Amino acid sequence: MIRLVQQIAAVVWKDLLIEWRGPARLSGLFVFAVAILLLMAFAAGSVEVMRKIAGGTLWVGMLLASTRSLDQSFSVEAEQGALEGLVLWPVDPLALFYGKALANALVLFGVGVALTPLTIAVMDAPIAGSPWVYLGFLVAGSAAVAAPGTLYAMITSQARGASVLLPLLLLPLVMPALLAASRGTTVLMEGDPMDQAGGWLGLLIAFDLVHWSLSGLLFSRIVENP
Repeated sequence: MIRLVQQIAAVVWKDLLIEWRGPARLSGLFVFAVAILLLMAFAAGSVEVMRKIAGGTLWVGMLLASTRSLDQSFSVEAEQGALEGLVLWPVDPLALFYGKALANALVLFGVGVALTPLTIAVMDAPIAGSPWVYLGFLVAGSAAVAAPGTLYAMITSQARGASVLLPLLLLPLVMPALLAASRGTTVLMEGDPMDQAGGWLGLLIAFDLVHWSLSGLLFSRIVENP
């Protein structure tokens, strides 16, 4: 178990170091999400409507940005057989999956944190509920996209038209989790008078448990039996 944790940490560090040395992808994701936020705010037409759609707009921006992020998740490993080299190296396939999934979740979480003040300012929708619960939604929502997204990114990395194929596979799977995240975030921004946020967060965590366990198992089988 200790060796597995060390391997996961090494993969996370590798992926985050790649992002740090080449920040073009991360900055592109943020600009893309901001553009969606501004378009939705302009289309809303009134402050009341903007406040009602603020939570959903945040997650639409993160979802569409995630498809661009996950599309490039295995770009380095796909070059010159690097993925095969990692598999041949004494690394547990679970460590490879969970390391990359955690790195992808951290990238998405960073985008969500950066988008939050812009969403509050543009949509005029301050967080009336607990900010810690809001952070919980960001963490759980990012994780809900990252786990199956990492799995499908590996599957489609060698396919033609991967940038189109990945969203088609990913969206139906993560949509229930994102609906829960969107509704819970909206409730927090409205003040949560009926204390509904906790229930939506619990549902989102349940989705995370299913996604992370099944995706890790399937990834191991696919890597070991290509």
